[in-house]
Amino acid sequence: MADLAEFERQRKRLWGIAYRITGSVADAEDAVQEAWLRWQQLPDGEADDPKAYLTTVVSRLCYDQLGSARARRESYVGPWLPEPVVTESGPEDRVTLDESVGLAMLTVLERLTPAERTAFILHDVFSVPFKEIAEVVGRTPDSVRQLASRARQRVRAEAPRRSVDRGEHRRAVDAFLSAVLGGDFDGLLEILDPEVVWRSDGGGKVMAARLPILGDEKVVRFARRLMRDFDPETMHALVREVNGSPGVVLVDPVGGQSAVFGFNVHRGLITEVDAVINPEKLRHLDLGSL
Repeated sequence: MADLAEFERQRKRLWGIAYRITGSVADAEDAVQEAWLRWQQLPDGEADDPKAYLTTVVSRLCYDQLGSARARRESYVGPWLPEPVVTESGPEDRVTLDESVGLAMLTVLERLTPAERTAFILHDVFSVPFKEIAEVVGRTPDSVRQLASRARQRVRAEAPRRSVDRGEHRRAVDAFLSAVLGGDFDGLLEILDPEVVWRSDGGGKVMAARLPILGDEKVVRFARRLMRDFDPETMHALVREVNGSPGVVLVDPVGGQSAVFGFNVHRGLITEVDAVINPEKLRHLDLGSL
């Protein structure tokens, strides 16, 4: 049997690869579990390079999932957003969840082909050689190099504007939360970029905008409407790390409504809001303990 300790050393990295390729916590966990089962069945000494072997296994599993996942997402009701990763703030979390896993960035990656997305993530984020990526996507190394290059160009062109100053980001998020909790929607206007984009993922299961909302005044009107679904007497509102950056979690245990918000901040203003409201995309979170 292959070495358990070696697999555990690779587990966090494998999960990071799987989540970035699939955008799904459940699919990432399934891929890592399947890789573990295959690793257990591998005779001792069979894998000369365990890191490369496990990376290839997980990446191929996730790459194979992307085709059917894209078909499901094309019929999805409203904007499709990734399942959010919510953590306590800490340096170890920020090392694991860098900007490549932000909700807005993962939304950009959704526009790539499965091969482009896989090549970009493996090469540009995890420094996997083109030769190894070629084994995952069934292309030549030169073809994979071109895939990664095309993906890189598109990501650079479409990546959201964002601040690298965490303090600036946190101040904007705190101001957003204070405004919506206090019903100060005039104050909310002051921290929104005039061209702010709001995407809300309800999956057809709860009230959510079925198209992205563009512009600060329209976003304020929708935020006001959304907050009516939460009882201020029973709701808990918290700032937490959402996919590596300060975000907001709203939980109403009595009404059964929950939401996770991710933000992009640029020059002190919120330029993008990603609101995950679909309860199926929040069930992996222990919201009661947050």
